[in-house]
Amino acid sequence: MTEPPFAPTARFAAPGQQAATPWQSATVVSVHAETRTARTIRLAPEAPVPHLPGQHYVVRLTAEDGYTASRSYSVASAPDASGEIELTVELLPDGEVSPFLHEVLEPGDVLEVRGPLGRWFTWDGSSPALLVGGGSGVVPLMAMLRTARARGTTDLVRLVVSVRTPDDLYYASEMTGPEVTVVHTRTTTLGDRRPAGRLSTADLGTVAPGTRVYLCGSGGFVEHSSALLLDLGVDAADVRVERFGPS
Repeated sequence: MTEPPFAPTARFAAPGQQAATPWQSATVVSVHAETRTARTIRLAPEAPVPHLPGQHYVVRLTAEDGYTASRSYSVASAPDASGEIELTVELLPDGEVSPFLHEVLEPGDVLEVRGPLGRWFTWDGSSPALLVGGGSGVVPLMAMLRTARARGTTDLVRLVVSVRTPDDLYYASEMTGPEVTVVHTRTTTLGDRRPAGRLSTADLGTVAPGTRVYLCGSGGFVEHSSALLLDLGVDAADVRVERFGPS
């Protein structure tokens, strides 16, 4: 493997050039694998800012020659008193940032981050929500589910996550309980009552009027799921969408 030309140290913009949410350093507390191609990184920002479930951070790497590359990653953790955050990163072999975060980054390293960012795709934890995620699109939804569990309000949320195989499921040990439905589209697991296949209206179930739907996944998944929601009579105004794709 050729090591990416980035060093795990924080660099900051010149005075007067920082955005409203400034760049800051964040120390890597721990890293662990979620799947063969996904890794969760726990960070301790130098100046913690409380985040809302659904928000994201930008991670920026700087090479010795000054070249920079940055990518946005959703926060997977619920807000807590520690101020630490967890970002789950999918490995893109041809990417500029994810190979470094997967193959080089270690606990104790320092990253440059900016956030939390985004207000549109956030849940305040007080109203009913249907969370629909495809593959790595489950990451921001996991922050919402974890928040509901921490507050004892799981009656307000329902998570439906679609993955190709059981091995592709993020946060597998937490995908339990009546508030979670896992859909396998290619290969099922032993004891799975549902045959492998694409997400359907039956998987989504009944959506009560006024329920806010948070939909996150690839372009194809979002288009398919949006059509299902419309078939169920969900008002388009109640659906908030976040798409992702390779970068």
